[in-house]
Amino acid sequence: MKAYDITFLGHMCYDEITPFEGSIRVAPGSAVLCGALAAARAGRRVAAIVKMAQRDAAILQPMRDAGIDTYLIPAADTTYSCVIHPVPDVDVRRLILKKSAGLIRIHEIPPVRTRCLHLAGISDSEFDMDLILGLVGKGYSLSVDMQSFVRQVDPTTCEIVLRDVPQKQDIVRQMHKVKLDAVEAKLLTGSDDFEQAAGLFERWGCPETVITRSGGVLARVAGKSYLESLSQGNLMGRTGRGDTLFGAYLARRLEHDPADSLRFAAALVSIKLESPGPFSGTLEDVLLKMQECPAH
Repeated sequence: MKAYDITFLGHMCYDEITPFEGSIRVAPGSAVLCGALAAARAGRRVAAIVKMAQRDAAILQPMRDAGIDTYLIPAADTTYSCVIHPVPDVDVRRLILKKSAGLIRIHEIPPVRTRCLHLAGISDSEFDMDLILGLVGKGYSLSVDMQSFVRQVDPTTCEIVLRDVPQKQDIVRQMHKVKLDAVEAKLLTGSDDFEQAAGLFERWGCPETVITRSGGVLARVAGKSYLESLSQGNLMGRTGRGDTLFGAYLARRLEHDPADSLRFAAALVSIKLESPGPFSGTLEDVLLKMQECPAH
C-alpha cells in the first residue's frame, strides 16, 4: 500500500463560471482539484479520492500530470456546479449544483495510508456523519472544509443556500483541523470577529482552525492566533481561493509551525489569484513570494 502525506476526498466537478463581465467558461474544478494541486506543487506526496462518472475520467489528468495518485469512486453523474458573479465584487456569488455524484459512503473508500485525510467538499451532497465516524474508526487524522456542510442544496431549485449546521459541534470535535471562510464563520458561530469565532471552534474540540476572508487569513492553534494578508491585485483566480490556500497550509504544516505555514499558504494563494484555474506555479515561486513579504 502506497503512503501519502495528504489525501483529498470529495467530488470532482465541472465549474461553469459566469463573471460579472466577460464570457462564460466551463472547466474542471472542485475543492479536491484546487487543494490537491496546491499540496502537490508544494512538494507533498498527494492522493485524491474522487466520486464522479467514469466517462469523465480524463479530467483527472492534470492531477496525474502533477504526480497525484487518483482513485475514482464511480457515480452515475459528475457534479456540475454553476458559479455566477452578479456584481463586480468577486466575493458575491450565486452557486447552483445542476448535477451531483451523490454521498460518499465508507465502504467506497479505498484503503490508503496517509498522514492527513482532508474532506474537500463543495456542498452538503458529499459527506455525512456516518462517513466521518467511519473514517475516524479507521484511524484517519481528519480535516474538513465546513463549506461541505454549510452549503446546502435546495432540492427543488438546485441552488446552494448557506445555512447553519445542527451537527456542527459533532463534526468539529472529530477533526484535527477545520477550514472555513468569514461568512461561514459568522453563520456557524454568530460572531463576525475572527478570533472569537476560531476560539469557539477550539472550545468545540478542534485544535486548529483556519478562517479565510477576501483580504487575509487567520489560523488559531493551541490558543494563539496568527494573521496574514493576501494580495489585493488581480482577482481573476477568485474561484478556488480557499481550497487552494488550505491545501497549501496542510502541505506546509506537516513540517513547519503555524506562522510559517500561514505565510506560505498566503504567498501561494496570492500567486494563484492572478489567473483563473488551480495553482500552476512552483515551490520556488512561493518561497520567493514569501521573501518579498516581511514576516508578521
